Amino acid sequence: MDLVHLLDSLDPDAPLAQRHLWLIELLRWVRGDTNDVQTSVARVRLLLDAAQARPDWLVRWRKWWSRFTGTVDLTPLLADFGFAPRTAFLSEFGHRLRRKMLPGTPETTDLSELFGLLLPDRFDVRWIQALDTDTLKRLRALLLSAPEQDVAPNHWQGALLDALTFSISQVSATGFASEIRTRMSPEALAERHFHALPAHFEHLRRAVLTQGVRSEAAHAAAEMLSAQLEACREAAQTVYAHLEANGVSVGIVFRLRQLSERILRIRQLLDCMLAEQTERATAALVADLVQIGQDNRSIRALIASSSHLTAAKVAERSAESGEHYITRDAAEYREMLGKAAGGGALIGLTTWVKFLLVGLGLSAFWDGFAAGTNYAFFFVLVQLLHLTVATKQPAVTAPAMVAKLREIRQPGAVRRFVDEVAHLLRSQIAAILGNVGLVVPVVMLISVGLSVSTGAPMITAEKAHHVLHDLHLFGPTVLFAAFTGVLLFASSIIAGWVENWFVFHQLDSAVRHNPAYTRWLGRDRADRWATFMRANISGLAANISLGMMLGLVPAFAEFFGLGLQVRHVTLSAGQVAAAAMALGADVWREPAFWWAVAGVLAIGPLNLAVSFYLAFRLALRAQNINAAHRGRIYAAIRHRLRHAPQSFLLPPRVDTEPPPDASDDALGNEGIAPSQGRPRG
Repeated sequence: MDLVHLLDSLDPDAPLAQRHLWLIELLRWVRGDTNDVQTSVARVRLLLDAAQARPDWLVRWRKWWSRFTGTVDLTPLLADFGFAPRTAFLSEFGHRLRRKMLPGTPETTDLSELFGLLLPDRFDVRWIQALDTDTLKRLRALLLSAPEQDVAPNHWQGALLDALTFSISQVSATGFASEIRTRMSPEALAERHFHALPAHFEHLRRAVLTQGVRSEAAHAAAEMLSAQLEACREAAQTVYAHLEANGVSVGIVFRLRQLSERILRIRQLLDCMLAEQTERATAALVADLVQIGQDNRSIRALIASSSHLTAAKVAERSAESGEHYITRDAAEYREMLGKAAGGGALIGLTTWVKFLLVGLGLSAFWDGFAAGTNYAFFFVLVQLLHLTVATKQPAVTAPAMVAKLREIRQPGAVRRFVDEVAHLLRSQIAAILGNVGLVVPVVMLISVGLSVSTGAPMITAEKAHHVLHDLHLFGPTVLFAAFTGVLLFASSIIAGWVENWFVFHQLDSAVRHNPAYTRWLGRDRADRWATFMRANISGLAANISLGMMLGLVPAFAEFFGLGLQVRHVTLSAGQVAAAAMALGADVWREPAFWWAVAGVLAIGPLNLAVSFYLAFRLALRAQNINAAHRGRIYAAIRHRLRHAPQSFLLPPRVDTEPPPDASDDALGNEGIAPSQGRPRG
């Protein structure tokens, strides 16, 4: 539709929906093909020229604009657009999903709803920001349709005052909310900044109504209000320190971010009303509202913003646990071998119990539940006996490594990180060797014992062939091993979330001091239970969740016909050992056995690589490591691989110092030379 036809079709007496559709078409004409910003700006100028050249059209326009401003409510757009009314993640997720799937209607008096139809494209942000001052002044004159008065606010200024009233009340309500107020620092509470905020705004409102927006009194009151808002923002920021120490709540973080964004909106509204170039401030606000409207349709943005700090807390708590799984010298390497051997022995018992449960012939769900309970029980037993299972390490050691990058700009940060990579790989090798090195002989001993006592090995020959077929290298083993790595990572997320929840709700203190618990357990026992749970809640959550997922996920996948299975390196090694014992000495001549062994050799690296990669990406995001610093890290790792590959495989000698590295300068003086371990003695 051309401009002349658009102008001629303007009808002030048209129904509500038709009037709004005309404005939608006009803005679509301005937008054009959304390729050239200057073309859109030129179209705005052409529209203004055409309007000024047609006095009869201006009369119709003023009538149309009067009906438009008298019908739609501008205040919700200015005050509430872009702010989610729900603090619950699932509620806001559902709201955004409905907005994506259900069409909007122009037959509405809520300008917040109409706004997305008027300016639906990110390109609108660009052409609005590109409007020059002269064009903005002409637009302002066209929209206001009347000269400003000295004192009494016009319709636009009245809407700004109403929006400020709503926004100030929301900021005050957030500051007085119990979950915010009780977590502020004592100093912030003593200042009572939120108490004084409404009075400062009332002073501004009276100055505007009695002396006008251009008065000195209005500008002085606005400066005092801005200072008070900044004080409120700083007071609210003290809540983050409490969350860091006592666990993160996504709901509280959501409210704090909304408060900061509302304070920013208030400053924008003040600029639109009091700035020297109000038309420029108004254009900036409209462009910002368009951008916010786009972001508020994004489900991905919601997930990212809602989970970022919780992810950071999960990574931080995993880092604390991960330090225990990284060996840095030969003594710790040998200790890891011993712990992993103990874990492998227990997993050998787990393999036996698994085959016993399979023999019961349970239905799919109960078979998965029984298998999950078996895995969870032995994983927890490994934890309580201070042993280790190799595949549990990467998801917690990756955040421990990335924690070294908090001070990435400090000298030696990248070198220390590469040291951690080398320490971790050596630790993983030790853990896998210990697990597999003992699970195989334990399963063989159990099978021999069963053969002697019952006359039958752990599994039948038919079941043994089935095991070897399932673990064949060129079957779905690789896919299932990678999927198991995802489950390993998921268990670490669950562990971090549960520990954060436990700490946030102060459950250890409740168990230690709650009268009901102390009467039931006794004060000393309650104290021991509280200490135990605080120290082990993360490990218990990780091991129980992993065990149940390993058992139940295949059962649920079978229900939906997906055919997914899990492939855990230690459990798989035990199953191959059981199959070999069932088939006897001739198994060495069967190709299926060797393909299954090759499959087990592939399962371990895949388990570790996938879970480590996912945890590493989470930790990088939590620490806000940008692409440039990641490049430096990768370069340092490549340098270490070229110059000291043995550092990734063998424990360091304890009597050597880190040699100098000639490439320090090339990598930003980060000292990426291979560290040979910390001196002892």
